[in-house]
Amino acid sequence: MSDVPATTKRRWLPRSMASRLYLIIFAGLMLAQGLSFALLYMERMQSATAVMFNTLEHDVGTSVAVIDRLPAAERSRWLNRLERDNYFYILGSGEPGRQLATERSAYVTQLIAKELGPDFHVYGNTISMSPERYQVHFTLHDGSPLTLQVTPHMKPLASWLPFVFMLQVILLLICTWLAVRLATRPLSTLAAAADAMTPTADGPRVSQEGPTEVARAAKAFNTMQDRIARHLKERLHILAAISHDLQTPITRMRLRVEALDASPEQQRIIDDLHELEHLVREGVAYARSAHGGSEAPVRLDLGAFVESLVFDYQDMGRPVTLTASVTATTTVRAQALRRVLANLIDNAIKYGGGAEVEVLRTMSDTLSVTVSDRGPGIPEDEWEQVLQPFYRRESSRNRDTGGAGLGLAIASQLIVSIGGELRLAHREGGGLQAIITLP
Repeated sequence: MSDVPATTKRRWLPRSMASRLYLIIFAGLMLAQGLSFALLYMERMQSATAVMFNTLEHDVGTSVAVIDRLPAAERSRWLNRLERDNYFYILGSGEPGRQLATERSAYVTQLIAKELGPDFHVYGNTISMSPERYQVHFTLHDGSPLTLQVTPHMKPLASWLPFVFMLQVILLLICTWLAVRLATRPLSTLAAAADAMTPTADGPRVSQEGPTEVARAAKAFNTMQDRIARHLKERLHILAAISHDLQTPITRMRLRVEALDASPEQQRIIDDLHELEHLVREGVAYARSAHGGSEAPVRLDLGAFVESLVFDYQDMGRPVTLTASVTATTTVRAQALRRVLANLIDNAIKYGGGAEVEVLRTMSDTLSVTVSDRGPGIPEDEWEQVLQPFYRRESSRNRDTGGAGLGLAIASQLIVSIGGELRLAHREGGGLQAIITLP
């Protein structure tokens, strides 16, 4: 139960490391950029407001003094000259309103009153709040009313500022992408090299250039491949030596037993010795299958190759048929592929009474060879197990049938060594299908 909330919390995160790094770095940079922009904007507005208040009181004081000293007939001509972005003057008592509603309007009125003094009888009232609009009223020395109408509004941003901000965001995106790419590309290369590793550990070498950490990881990976290759070669040599050393005494024992008088006991010993020889040969064959032998890959027509193999079985009177075939070329180790198909066909004949082979081109532009039978099949939960060495299903693949539990394991490992894939599937109508996929 404790794992569920943690899993739920991580659902919003992207699955790949590159996407997570990209999200974290970009979000952090954008947050820092936004915070810097907000602080800069606040500082700018505070400075602009302080300057505006200081300028407003002196400008209004000067303007009202000028209007007060002008003759009444000339005052209207000066009003346009004294108008500003957020306030202008009206000759008259203005509009009726209510008490000043905001602290800012009261503060501005107080500054103006302080600047002009009590002779002008300064007071203010609010006209509206959406948008905010208020008036400051004066009484000139000749008794004429004068009104200052103020419509406060934020200073607009410079027209070029949004473009600069967008340019900064684009630069952040590019820099974040480059940083994440440089950080994750070695991991992608290492993962690709690990996926390309074959059972022989002769996959592509990883470049050891770049930052220190990347170079160390690449060197460790290449060293690991070398160690695995040496281990596999040592295993093959050991098994080959054991096979050679075992076959000699087994042969001597069989010759000695055959020299004895014929009896049921003698035949049972000979059968056991044959089974022991078969087991030794299959064990060595499994070890060699990881390397695919020393055979060089060749380019061949897969359809013609399979057709030739099927004809060989038919010439021997074996129940094998070719149900479908296409003309397509591929590069494989021919002898290794022949052994894989022979193992699968032999299994189909042994446990299904016959084999049906077809060669097709898949939707993903790969080639597949399918060997089908009408036997009892294998339960789906055992498909992976039967591809492991020395696994035998006691109901059918026991010693009485001569199985050593290595046929499918050898086929699977050989296919991997030549760059293909082997999988099992149920056959419609009953039976089993062994499907080989080749590039």
